[in-house]
Amino acid sequence: MTKHCEHTHHSNSNSRLEHRDGAEILLSLHGIAAAYDNKTVLHDINLNIYKNDFLGIIGPNGGGKTTLIKVILGLLKPTAGSMQFFENGKPVNSLTMGYLPQYNSIDKKFPISIEEVILSGLSSKKSLTSRFTKQQKDKVQDTIIRMGLKGLEKRAIGQLSGGQLQRALLGRAIISDPHLLILDEPSTYIDKQFEARLYELLTEINKECAIILVSHDIGTVLQNVKSIACVNETLDYHPDTGITSEWLEKNFHCPIEVLGHGTIPHRVLGKHEH
Repeated sequence: MTKHCEHTHHSNSNSRLEHRDGAEILLSLHGIAAAYDNKTVLHDINLNIYKNDFLGIIGPNGGGKTTLIKVILGLLKPTAGSMQFFENGKPVNSLTMGYLPQYNSIDKKFPISIEEVILSGLSSKKSLTSRFTKQQKDKVQDTIIRMGLKGLEKRAIGQLSGGQLQRALLGRAIISDPHLLILDEPSTYIDKQFEARLYELLTEINKECAIILVSHDIGTVLQNVKSIACVNETLDYHPDTGITSEWLEKNFHCPIEVLGHGTIPHRVLGKHEH
């Protein structure tokens, strides 16, 4: 669901907004900690998200990847630290964010059509009593075409393949022109035939907004993102995708072998010694 996220950002009139290769910062996390049931899951998280960034977030199960996403989306209040938002190099109170949730969080029995799913991505841009404008409805149709779903507008989500549902939810996430698009484990959608098209779409979308991709599929992540962060209670950032097995092992706390054809890794195998 697209959210307009607001957090109190700390102000420092003397601080200078950092850039990376000329890119503006959209979102900056400083010393973030988060907890569930009084148990600290994340601590000392520092991260900058840049305009048109494509960041892959990897890490072991239970390491805190989803928790970090919830903090960024404003669904979980951090127990320490602060988050700052920027637009055109200036601090702002919020950013528009698009969110593609995990597959198992979708109620596929809910009686809603593809058209209604995508239209719901604009719901935060109108009051509950107002109607959608013709311009907004036209934008839904344009998004349906862009997602390759023309002719399926009225089909209920329970009748869709995994890839079709993924495209509908992706359409909902981008229709509000977000500053940041967040995808949580998109490879869990069962339609593997669509996976290549998904990453083609994300490359196109990345020209318009920053993307965070959360996945346990390290090989796929490495082939498609621009930078990597490993989350395992803390966060270790790598500015590009030329990571080593040693870097992975240090952050996953177990040996990991990256196999590849040529210079492109395509599969990751983990070996745990008991």
